[in-house]
Amino acid sequence: MDPITLSRWQFGLTTVYHFLFVPLTLGLSWYVAFFQTRFYQTRDESFHKMAKFWGKLFLINFAIGVVTGIVQEFQFGMNWSEYSRFVGDIFGAPLAIEALMAFFLESTFLGVWVFGEGKVPEKVHSAAIWLAAIGSNLSALWILLANGWMQHPVGYEINTVTGRAELVNFFALVTNPKGWLFFWHTIAAGLTTASFLILGVSAYHIIRKNHLDVFKRSFQTATIVGLVASTLVFFGGHTNGQYMYETQPMKFAAIEAHWETSQPADFSILTIGDLTGKQEVWSWRMPKVLSFLACNNFTCEVRGVNDIQAEYAATYGPGDYVPLMVVTYWTFRFMMAIGFLMILLTFLFLLALRGKYENAKWMKWVPWVIALPYISNASGWILTEMGRQPWIVQGLLKVQDAVSPNLTTVDLLISLIGYVVVYGSLAGAMVYLMRKYAVAGPDAAMHESVDVAPAVVGADD
Repeated sequence: MDPITLSRWQFGLTTVYHFLFVPLTLGLSWYVAFFQTRFYQTRDESFHKMAKFWGKLFLINFAIGVVTGIVQEFQFGMNWSEYSRFVGDIFGAPLAIEALMAFFLESTFLGVWVFGEGKVPEKVHSAAIWLAAIGSNLSALWILLANGWMQHPVGYEINTVTGRAELVNFFALVTNPKGWLFFWHTIAAGLTTASFLILGVSAYHIIRKNHLDVFKRSFQTATIVGLVASTLVFFGGHTNGQYMYETQPMKFAAIEAHWETSQPADFSILTIGDLTGKQEVWSWRMPKVLSFLACNNFTCEVRGVNDIQAEYAATYGPGDYVPLMVVTYWTFRFMMAIGFLMILLTFLFLLALRGKYENAKWMKWVPWVIALPYISNASGWILTEMGRQPWIVQGLLKVQDAVSPNLTTVDLLISLIGYVVVYGSLAGAMVYLMRKYAVAGPDAAMHESVDVAPAVVGADD
């Protein structure tokens, strides 16, 4: 119950909660933009209903995501002032750009799309939702470049007078491979999350024979996009893992419960550890596969936790540099197993599209797939952050040295309980609203939309 532990719990809970909304916002924005554009191109009313219906769910998710995201930035000053002092010159740059360039772009043009139908030319209205989608994804890019710097610091130097890290090469920051790999992985995960939401909600209405023109088309689109996106998530994760092998060997070894350096290295199918989470009791391994995952060949050396711990202790001083392995090991496997399951499901859905799938008995189970990407996304985010421990900035600053020095246990208990209550209330409101409008169908979304003035429709043709 010390301030460091409570600060970690608070930031961890608020971050995971916020990340429940981010992927869906990123992915669903592209769907809404596509459906809106197709409506203006074809004058097919089903596309109009799709844009309005999925746009309604997008807006609910976006609103809650904005509220929870703002809190994150305040915590850097309240809970992690020593971190902010040390890296503010670097970390503040992408955050400022994100707010000024991406978030304002996203919010402004989202407003044009929501309130501008029938009031602005169609091309402007269509462009507005595309620019909102671009702004949303640019926002993610700058945040991920900032987080990528924490995982793999580049383009900086330590000021010997102030003891602060200072940015000396902005180009190195914005081209950091770690940040771009995160971006690839996150954007693909966002499209996957949106696809599975659309699949689940569409299936709910298809089995009830509601608006089949809207939901069959939505189901078909989400199946194709979901298969491509979930496959890209897999390849993005694999590429990220290989870069992790080069830049964060301790995290890589901890993910696989790989204790001793070996060449070739075996992949853990199942490893059982002791109650500390840092000691192996029994394991079942697949020969040479870990070497292939690390290097694309079956012969390369993979360093073990024990050797890396000894090196870090010699380099950075005495201490425990091993992450809590029970967390890194199992979150990776949850993420990977669900990722494979999503690829399999979308492939099976694609095969089913050739028949009369709307009458299939298995359709009644499809709404449950909505949960899959959320579990996978949360597992991946926890893995990313916990695997870096004890560092808050890899090799430069430990978590224990980054917390605000004047915080007390009472301060943090009050704020932590407050966050849990407020975020719990927001979660309840979110679930209620999403379910309400998802079940209500396109008619409710169309009824609440702005009436299109006949004189304006086609005015830009």
